[in-house]
Amino acid sequence: MMSYQPRLKTYYKETVVQELMQQFQYKNIMQVPRLVKIAVNQGVGGATQDKKLVEAALKEMTMITGQKAVPTKARKSVSNFKLREGMTIGARVTLRHDQMFEFLDRLVSVALPRVRDFRGINDKSFDGRGNYTMGVTEQIIFPEIDIDKVDKISGMDITFVTTAKTDAEALALLKALGLPFKNQQRN
Repeated sequence: MMSYQPRLKTYYKETVVQELMQQFQYKNIMQVPRLVKIAVNQGVGGATQDKKLVEAALKEMTMITGQKAVPTKARKSVSNFKLREGMTIGARVTLRHDQMFEFLDRLVSVALPRVRDFRGINDKSFDGRGNYTMGVTEQIIFPEIDIDKVDKISGMDITFVTTAKTDAEALALLKALGLPFKNQQRN
């Protein structure tokens, strides 16, 4: 019996590894950068006033990623924001293995094309160690979210953690996996 493998995982093993081996002249297949995890994080601004916002964020995040979202708590008290230490102020999910590839596939093929006036994602958001973070302004681009049931439109950060040593290698990896980066040529 054949076990299920996500489409992107198979594509990575069969195509992307070979492309990157040639592009960067790796001597060993283990040197080829790979995607380790995708961390999805959502801060809920009005969480101090309205507890239901956090619950909605947790529920939406769980629906989008297919994995139960974990509430994030405030580390410090900030009186200007009426924030106390330990208050729930957001939601986050860390995806690995098959769920990570499934989420990436849905993000690239379904969610990003639904963004209004989409011209590609910025390639300047690398951290210098081969990790990439992008922001999504509206959670309603994901088909799992029913627009009629959304109380408040909120964004989220999506971080791609790779084993790449440099940003150039990480960019090549993420491009090969289908992330639509903006074209560099300016007219």
